[in-house]
Amino acid sequence: MISHNDFYDQNDKMYVATDCIIFGFDEGKLKLLIFKRRVEPRSGEWSLVGSFVKLEEDVAQAAKRVLAEITGLENVFMEQLRTYGAADRDPGYRCISIAQYSLIRIDDSDKHLVEKHGAHWYDIDQKPALVLDHDQMVADAMESLKRKARYQPIGFELLPEKFTIPQLQQLYEAIYQKELDARNFRKKVLSHNVLIKLDEKDKSSSRRGAFLYRFDHKTYQKLIKAGYNFEIS
Repeated sequence: MISHNDFYDQNDKMYVATDCIIFGFDEGKLKLLIFKRRVEPRSGEWSLVGSFVKLEEDVAQAAKRVLAEITGLENVFMEQLRTYGAADRDPGYRCISIAQYSLIRIDDSDKHLVEKHGAHWYDIDQKPALVLDHDQMVADAMESLKRKARYQPIGFELLPEKFTIPQLQQLYEAIYQKELDARNFRKKVLSHNVLIKLDEKDKSSSRRGAFLYRFDHKTYQKLIKAGYNFEIS
């Protein structure tokens, strides 16, 4: 019989990493948080925010720690995307990476914080090439975000408490990375009955103004429990 220690010792070792794909919504655009890799190989090249998982850490805990250490951002809810395990994905050593992703609203304090730590927000359509398989991770996270957006009214926390339909459309266009027909979008989003129309108007973009709305969380939760799908596009 092989002893416990012998069984573990005779097998190959590898590292486990976690990479954080943090999308941000700012001024109507979708952005990606990246930094310049600080270790060899390929030090100085653009990278997702990531590092190794420590032995005593859960992967989710490691992702939060790594994000805070590299960018200063804390209390960011991340969702697991998938595991990347190609044998040659990291020329430094055999390593698998468990990717996590999130979509957050970028405020001025976030901008200053990440820049202070040496990280940067890039428009998603202007980002530089990333190291290793990080471009594939970003592409996969974008597809996951788009699928989720088709069936859930995601992103309302990225808007002000009171917002206009055009502002909401701008958010979905940023996620889908394409223009949406304004009339069809308005019709679909209002048909789900999760927006409460207010008596106030936003007149910042026109003299006539656009009515403000707010998200009805209670109705949304009831519909979700009933299995309702919120297809937007």
